[in-house]
Amino acid sequence: MRVAVVGAGIVGVATAWELVSDGHEVTVFEKRSSTAAECSFANAGVVAPGYVAPWAAPGMPLKVLRHLFGRHAPVRLGAGIDLATLRWMWLWWRACATRRWRVNRAGMQRLASYSRERLRGIAHELSLDYERSDGVLMLLRGQRDVALARPALQLLKDSGVEYALLDAAHCRIIEPGLNAEMAFAAGVALPAAEAGNCRQFAMLLRKHAQRRGAQFRFQTEVGALRGGATPRLISKKRSGRVSTAHAPDDFANDESPPTEPQPDAPLEESFDAIVVCAGLGARALLKPLGVRLPIVAVHGYSVTAPLRRIEAHPDIGPRSALIDERYKVAITRLGRRVRIAGSAELGGDPNTLDPAAFATLYKVLDDWFPGSAHLEQSQQWKGARPMLPDGPPVLGACRASGVWLNLGHGSSGWALACGSARVVADALAGSAPAIDVEGLGVERLR
Repeated sequence: MRVAVVGAGIVGVATAWELVSDGHEVTVFEKRSSTAAECSFANAGVVAPGYVAPWAAPGMPLKVLRHLFGRHAPVRLGAGIDLATLRWMWLWWRACATRRWRVNRAGMQRLASYSRERLRGIAHELSLDYERSDGVLMLLRGQRDVALARPALQLLKDSGVEYALLDAAHCRIIEPGLNAEMAFAAGVALPAAEAGNCRQFAMLLRKHAQRRGAQFRFQTEVGALRGGATPRLISKKRSGRVSTAHAPDDFANDESPPTEPQPDAPLEESFDAIVVCAGLGARALLKPLGVRLPIVAVHGYSVTAPLRRIEAHPDIGPRSALIDERYKVAITRLGRRVRIAGSAELGGDPNTLDPAAFATLYKVLDDWFPGSAHLEQSQQWKGARPMLPDGPPVLGACRASGVWLNLGHGSSGWALACGSARVVADALAGSAPAIDVEGLGVERLR
């Protein structure tokens, strides 16, 4: 089949890879000038299936309200909340009901575990080097944090996720670079989790997809979709180079691959199927087809900086990835760099950076690894994570014939991308999925 994929983030690239590997003729449309230039650009890099869970959970509304008034709040409200965001908040509140949360969490857990298997399989098959490291350590600052974490630990146990609750001394064995003067209560080791450079993986996978015949049309914006027996797509070439704001320098050297020439006028093409992986852009594309997705931007922040080289302290910085559970901030080693990522800003201007969010990131790094990075060379980033109110993404067919969905992964895009891509590729081929996909389709949102 001739298949169009809209969007070349980590989800779109993984989808293109699965489809071209199945023998389809694949064309990927991306409005940016390179792969993984938006939400996938500088995320935390953590792949921890046991940590993947819906925001909409029992007791979460009260927790969020408390967070909003904290100095280093992990959740923030951006300026200028619109009606779509208010509606999303109402739907999110309703999805916090225990029954719905259990279904949503189970679906995300199944998908996350499957996705980790697919990620490892692809990386092994193609010998991909994307600054990967094993294990994730959750840090619990005080006894109150330990008490708050116990329900989550029970869920890990019930789900069969391997973990170990460790005292501070054992945590320092796993991460010897931890600040010796930083007192903390405990840590939770997730040995089956991992970390890696999401964008680097996407760039490498894109090249392998191209070698198998996939075409990537960058700086090409899809303006409209048409469903039917022969679905159609209308695209237009964007003029000039489309830059990524707040881009870390060491990720900005991705060469723009050659693209097929297109006329300035909109171009309409027919395909056998269209897979929409466009994140936030999907809302406008799908609305004329009668598909109204309650998807909004939940912005995340990150700082990437080179690690110092100190012979007297060879263990400076993290070995893999850590998560400060109180502030919901991840610290990840990416080669000779460290990335600090966190915050969840609902609504607001994507181009307005909140100094308070960055202050929290710098504080957490200084608490655990003081003096470990050249912060004067740090690169700041803010990305819009496309999130649905109940948590899971939407995978599979939609009401418009010939149009398929793979979007709404929120902050778990990297952790869910490879599994989601395989699920959608199987659905498109009419094959039975490898996992139970109940609760992952668009019908749950009607």
